[in-house]
Amino acid sequence: MLDIKDLHASVAGREVLRGIDLSVGDGEVHAIMGPNGSGKSTLASVLAGNPRYEVTGGSVTFNGQDLLTLSIEERARTGLFLGFQYPVEIPGVSMASFMKAAVAEKRKHEGLEPLSAAEFLRTVREKAALVELDPAMISRSVNEGFSGGEKKKNEIFQMAMLSPRLAVLDETDSGLDIDALRVVGSGVSRLRGPGNAIVLITHYQRLLDYIVPDFVHVLYKGRIIESGGRELALKLETEGYDWLINRA
Repeated sequence: MLDIKDLHASVAGREVLRGIDLSVGDGEVHAIMGPNGSGKSTLASVLAGNPRYEVTGGSVTFNGQDLLTLSIEERARTGLFLGFQYPVEIPGVSMASFMKAAVAEKRKHEGLEPLSAAEFLRTVREKAALVELDPAMISRSVNEGFSGGEKKKNEIFQMAMLSPRLAVLDETDSGLDIDALRVVGSGVSRLRGPGNAIVLITHYQRLLDYIVPDFVHVLYKGRIIESGGRELALKLETEGYDWLINRA
């Protein structure tokens, strides 16, 4: 599904990614871990097409397409979803209108008819329940006045509504209390399936109690320096990164 080869990227003239190699297959969950400043969020931004980041080398193939040639909108239409570390507020735009437009655009790209009003509302109720999001919040402006936990629940609600082929979740656990972490983590876990994949960027193993990864990768100074299974995350939780950094 996703094939990254020797990816290099810079921001403001400073190289951040220094040769990333990563392959993600259908149905897989890959956790990306690493110290602050190692390039985790830069990788997410590059995949999403953030224009602040300049790709200076390498290639990214997504569903057989050259991802780096696609606009942000085209990447979203083809099934790429980015969950933000700090979701933004959009005053004056209701969640209902925002999601109706997004779902309609995705279905149009897939050659499908728009959902009827009844179908849309039924889907909204179903997906909101998945992350215990109060349906009344759907009538409010996007993230406006939402708590940190509500914003993260809203991100996963959007993911559920759009059913992306690949979800890149950038520190979804950031700022969550124990209950919100459980709800968000369990919601994401229920959305995984054989036809999609998840790249999960996190600092902490605790989220991986709910979203069990197939692979764990450690990113340091713009490169993946170690890969393994869930046991790698457990070791990092108890021993930190020093044993890897000293070896890199």
